[in-house]
Amino acid sequence: MRRRSGFGWLELAIGIILIVLGVLAFVKPDLALNSLVCAYGVAAVVMGVADMILYIRVERFTGFGPILSLISGILSIMSGIVLVVYPQAGVLVLTVLFPIWFIAHCISRMTHLNHIRFIAGSGIFYFILTVNLIGLVLGVLMLFNPLFTLTTIRCFAGAYLILLGIDSVVLAASRLGTRF
Repeated sequence: MRRRSGFGWLELAIGIILIVLGVLAFVKPDLALNSLVCAYGVAAVVMGVADMILYIRVERFTGFGPILSLISGILSIMSGIVLVVYPQAGVLVLTVLFPIWFIAHCISRMTHLNHIRFIAGSGIFYFILTVNLIGLVLGVLMLFNPLFTLTTIRCFAGAYLILLGIDSVVLAASRLGTRF
């Protein structure tokens, strides 16, 4: 039988990437929006792949997978590819896809909360619940006000990417890594 380290290396890598991208959004405000669009596109692709891997692992373990993880993964990969390939168009598309990605990813994470509470405990459960509720609020705000999204995306995206990164690092260090 394969021995597991009990540490989620993929979640840790995703967490570090997201934290670095979030900090860059705050530290280097003079970066061109196109660079941020490409960086967020890469992050979206990586997170989409992670969501799809989670879907496959849960489906193999339980016999059925959370469809929202699959949908979130597909949307993340699609939006990430668009942002990387067409950064100029990505700025405009970002005002619609980025909020949808926020909302889809948060809903996907929230569908796993019962499993997370069972395996990782209540503290991590409440932390992840809080982070994803904040993400849902930000996603809805950005969805209904695209101009607001365009003007404040650096702050919202930076803060939320840092929170998502911390969320991934916490999951990597929790007992959750031993079950998948």
